[in-house]
Amino acid sequence: MSTLRWDREGRIWPHRDASSFEPVKGVTWHVQRMGENGRPKLLLLHGTGASVHSWRGLMPLLAEDHDVLAPDLPRHAFTTGHPPDDMSLPRMAASLAALQSKLAFTPDIVVGHSAGAALALQLSLDHAFAGPIVGLNSALRPFPGPTAQMFPAMAKLLFVNPLVPRVFSGLASLSGDTDRFLTRATNSRIDAKGMACYSALLENSRHTEGALAMMANWDLPTLRTRIQDVENPVLLIHSDNDAAIPLDWAREANGWLRNSRLDVLDGYGHLAHEEAPAKVAERIKTFAAHSGFTDG
Repeated sequence: MSTLRWDREGRIWPHRDASSFEPVKGVTWHVQRMGENGRPKLLLLHGTGASVHSWRGLMPLLAEDHDVLAPDLPRHAFTTGHPPDDMSLPRMAASLAALQSKLAFTPDIVVGHSAGAALALQLSLDHAFAGPIVGLNSALRPFPGPTAQMFPAMAKLLFVNPLVPRVFSGLASLSGDTDRFLTRATNSRIDAKGMACYSALLENSRHTEGALAMMANWDLPTLRTRIQDVENPVLLIHSDNDAAIPLDWAREANGWLRNSRLDVLDGYGHLAHEEAPAKVAERIKTFAAHSGFTDG
């Protein structure tokens, strides 16, 4: 399987001038950073199967008031070198903590989309992150009933078959398939630049293998048993038309957290931060200001 190449697929990536490649403990992280040093630090964590490109509209808006860092998560997009065992929630959080240490970047606030929100909570539980957390269309609720056991097991079976990522990427290369898949799976309609990046990701078997590895090792039931220990202020921003994570699941997760509130976005899907970055940025900035983590 060939990795995505920055001099090939990366040519279409938004904000290339904000990118750098950071070696940390045998792996190489692709990160983007915007905003002035000395401002409150904000960490962005994308969801399963995405990359830093998903912040293309939101990141510059947040950088007006913050020093913003966004990495490609382990085994995703242009971040390379993580073994499959590093894809569990605790180990991904530990790997992120090592990256932050290398860059001397201690976040004041963490924003996570979908599975990235669970990762933000894991940073709080395992690595003493005590600042505000924003979850965008958060994937926090374990699948109900037997599905909770079946889904990770199925992902693991798919991951260990070396042909599966190639089949997934081959299907994604069919004309128009990425557009139809994303619309059906998320109920979101995004711009052409974003769709081109998702197409490049889904057509690459190494990236799809990374997404499968993440799903195979994602243990939300264990996170659920600890989530009441999270004392951070949490804002859950969730879309009412999310086809991936129902709004009722967000309401349920909101009730598990000690210091949380739910803000519903009307008329958007799972990728609301890509559809309406200005609206999402406004909510994040207001929350950060009320929490004391913003300039001005």
